[in-house]
Amino acid sequence: MNREFSADRLGETLGQLSRHWKEKRTAAANRLDPGAAPTQFLTIALSREAGTQGTAVGHEVGTKLGWPVYDHELLERISKDMGVRTSLLESIDEQRISWLREAFESLFTVPIVSDLAYVHHLAKTILALGADGKCIIVGRGSAFILPAETTLRVHLMAPREARIVMLGQLRGIAHEEAARQLDTIDRERQRFVREYFHKDPSDLRHFHLILDVARFGVSGCAEIIIAALDCLQGQIVHENQEKVMSS
Repeated sequence: MNREFSADRLGETLGQLSRHWKEKRTAAANRLDPGAAPTQFLTIALSREAGTQGTAVGHEVGTKLGWPVYDHELLERISKDMGVRTSLLESIDEQRISWLREAFESLFTVPIVSDLAYVHHLAKTILALGADGKCIIVGRGSAFILPAETTLRVHLMAPREARIVMLGQLRGIAHEEAARQLDTIDRERQRFVREYFHKDPSDLRHFHLILDVARFGVSGCAEIIIAALDCLQGQIVHENQEKVMSS
């Protein structure tokens, strides 16, 4: 099966999963109150540039809201579904497996997980989490998988030099190596979104909120995200009330 055909099939699957996700929410709301407008349980999707402490921001928001945060935990959940080691999934998370690595692993009978198989399970897992809502998902293309109307899409950024310094501190590496790794991570993440979700991650119109972590800090970003979430939830309640009154 060639990559183009597989990518098309993946796109079809994502569309089917998204429709199923919306139907699940509507059915759940109707069971509670058949005459009410569908309840929307919001999810926060954090997109982040390398070196912007996306995980720290996510956990800060999760602690304040009492919501679960899925970052590395998401890989663990998928690895259980696929029956493979989490470390194997980490090798293809937001990047490709090289043909050389696949060939090498096959010689030692290590389970091979194709990138398309991973993305398929990733999308299913994120949509399942989004169907329940009230959680924070860090990266993994979540901002491009979950519907905009029920997701607060946040993009974390910072000046390049600040990101290099932070990445160096987090990984205990020199400035030059941190700069090299930062460029590699950003490039692979962008390629991941373009290749599998056919979106331009540099187009900031995909996001509802863009925050400079160097300017506001982890705690400040968390406070702003929560304030934006409250505002969005208030708008949704108002819209649902209007729908009920007009029906």
